[in-house]
Amino acid sequence: MRTAAVMSRKIVAVAGLLMLAAFLGVPASGVAQDAASASASVAYRDIPGLGSRNIIWVVAQQHLLLAGFVLGVPIFAWLCEIVGWKTGDKRYDKLAKEFTKLLTSSYATTALFGGILLFLLIGFYPKLMAYLTDIFFPSFIVYCILFLLETVTLYLYWYGWDAMQDGGMKSVHLFLGFLLNVFAFFIMIVPNSWATFQASPVVISEGTDIQRAWAATWNPTWWPVNIHRLIANVVLGGYICGAYAGIRYLAARSQDERYHYDWMGYVGNFIGVFGLLPLPFAGYWLMREIYQYNQQMGITLMGGFLSWLFILQAMLIGVLFLGSNYYFWLGITHRIPGAEMSYRKPIMAMLVILLLCLGVWMTPHSLVASLEEARKMGGTHHPLLGVFGVMSAKMTVANLMILVTFMSFIMYWRAGKQETATWARIAKAVMGAVLAVAAIAVIVLGVWGYFVPAIVRINYFSTSQVLIVLFVMLTITPLTALLLKSAKTTTEMIWGRMPPRAGYALVLNAVMVILLMTLMGYARSSSRVHWHIYGVMRDSSQYAYSPALGYAAAFMSLNTFLFCLLVAFIFWVATMGDKGKTEAAPAKSEVPHGALPAMAGGAPTRVKRGQEC
Repeated sequence: MRTAAVMSRKIVAVAGLLMLAAFLGVPASGVAQDAASASASVAYRDIPGLGSRNIIWVVAQQHLLLAGFVLGVPIFAWLCEIVGWKTGDKRYDKLAKEFTKLLTSSYATTALFGGILLFLLIGFYPKLMAYLTDIFFPSFIVYCILFLLETVTLYLYWYGWDAMQDGGMKSVHLFLGFLLNVFAFFIMIVPNSWATFQASPVVISEGTDIQRAWAATWNPTWWPVNIHRLIANVVLGGYICGAYAGIRYLAARSQDERYHYDWMGYVGNFIGVFGLLPLPFAGYWLMREIYQYNQQMGITLMGGFLSWLFILQAMLIGVLFLGSNYYFWLGITHRIPGAEMSYRKPIMAMLVILLLCLGVWMTPHSLVASLEEARKMGGTHHPLLGVFGVMSAKMTVANLMILVTFMSFIMYWRAGKQETATWARIAKAVMGAVLAVAAIAVIVLGVWGYFVPAIVRINYFSTSQVLIVLFVMLTITPLTALLLKSAKTTTEMIWGRMPPRAGYALVLNAVMVILLMTLMGYARSSSRVHWHIYGVMRDSSQYAYSPALGYAAAFMSLNTFLFCLLVAFIFWVATMGDKGKTEAAPAKSEVPHGALPAMAGGAPTRVKRGQEC
């Protein structure tokens, strides 16, 4: 009966998604024509009091955030499964399965919001949708097929997990995970072409439908956005899984649960940091392409009224860097007995560098000042701090923060181990020299950037800074791996003894990432100003203006709040089965009541040194 019920649910779910896919495919025959005919009489519809743009803003943002999570999680879930398969460590397989469980819970909600968004766009913007349908009709069909393939693959991957664990079936399961990621990647880049077309359109009037769609798809910002979103999705998925683990850790009632969710939180934070390090480089490439496509759009973003968003962005990224490093440092001092005194000074030095860099990054180019204050300063630029408000300084400190975070991870990786290789001393000297020279080179190029034309700085200096930091990561990471291959462990890492603030740090990181994505989504949309499709189709509705920054900030906060509620609900539903199993089975090693971490306020019972084990 249970099997039949499960199969029934599968069939209903697949049928529902097929209907959605079929609906998305309707443009092939009906919607395009309907929208085109509707556009002749109605260009816009609205809901008085709420506003069509506000509604689209909220629904589209929720869909994009959910889609980012759904497309990012399969990547590292599959990688964890491969690690578990290659090493034989069942913890990785269990972790990969738990990641996938969160994925399946979110998948249907993502599709639901996608369907709602499509309905609303057709209803509110019939003329725009008719135009886009006319351009992208072939890619709509491709998208439907990809959606169908991904859905089938996901269900096979999830429901076949236990049945495909032995023998050659495990290879089949891993191949399904690979296919899932391939389909997910293409499902991401196809809609990206629709969105990037609005910002950097390429329109040809001749040729077949496929030729016109392909030309519009391969627009100047398509691949920069693809790469940027791919990395951002990994970051979002990693930090949300980390937050999930942090909350489960705070609520854990047995030592086994604390062990598992402490480790899961570490993996989530590691994945988030792993994606966060190259993310600024992808963002830099995107901005560079925007400038090359249309300088005015780039100026609107970086030098116009949207430039203050990048101060907010600096603050959010800075907090994210601090939160991620803080979690690493807590891991060193609490999971590795006796490590606190050894690493106190390096941690303090890294904290000071991060705070100084954040201070520079947050410094605006021109200050919001009263007339009297401006007169005293001699203008809107501060006489001393104004020098930190330009891109040369910000690129420099951003690269330095990446270097510090990278070294924080390397320090965590090496903690509790002693190298035994005969060439260990030389290797450590080489790594230290590479890091020192790279940091000096990044600073020299940053200072030099003040004295050269902007085009030289953008094309050569900033690019060189990025390449230097990448070189450091690509050099030190494999060298450290080789060094630790023969190292002996001096102190075993003890999981499940992190303080409650570690769980809060994981939640904070997730909130920062969500806020950051809502912020940059607004920035990219607003850079088109009063155009639906930049330079091609003007926005002639009553909302043909860019929302004020305060108004936009309120919507970013609202979207972040709603998304957190939505994710909390989805995860709560996903874990209902686990709670039932836990209550049915007696706890093997329940943590004493007084030793439970405090959820909020209060203080947990401290475990004295020497009694942790």
